[in-house]
Amino acid sequence: MVSAYREGDTVVVLLPARMSKSEEKHWVAEMLSRLQRSETRRRSPTRTSDAALLARCEELAERYLDGVRPSSVRWVAPMRTRWASCTPTEGTIRISERLRDVPAWVLDYVLVHELAHLRVPGHGKDFWGLVHRYPKTERAIGYLEGLSAAAGLGITEED
Repeated sequence: MVSAYREGDTVVVLLPARMSKSEEKHWVAEMLSRLQRSETRRRSPTRTSDAALLARCEELAERYLDGVRPSSVRWVAPMRTRWASCTPTEGTIRISERLRDVPAWVLDYVLVHELAHLRVPGHGKDFWGLVHRYPKTERAIGYLEGLSAAAGLGITEED
């Protein structure tokens, strides 16, 4: 029997000892693919409404950003050049509907990114210091870069 699961940021693939190196290589690739599809399909309640999105922001803000609070958070039509945007002076956050189907940990990263803008408007050292409190920051950035490239969107992290 072959199985795979995540343990933190590590993927563990369990294989029978009798497999050849080529069979191992095949099954590791297959199980990574299956795990990725499974994670992508999992849908968070955050995707159901603006109120649920705001509630998730409040949870993330409490955990990673000392409770900074947006005045509103809402889903918006797909943006051409961004995954999300924030207006710090008004405390508002807008999340592109392009993100409705990404894994929950990627959406969480985008929310933390935008919440950090409520404290620090630009993308300087202080801003990234806040964002990197979220443990899956680098992984989520890589996911979004790949998604942008695959879809030909041209969205970059600095937008």
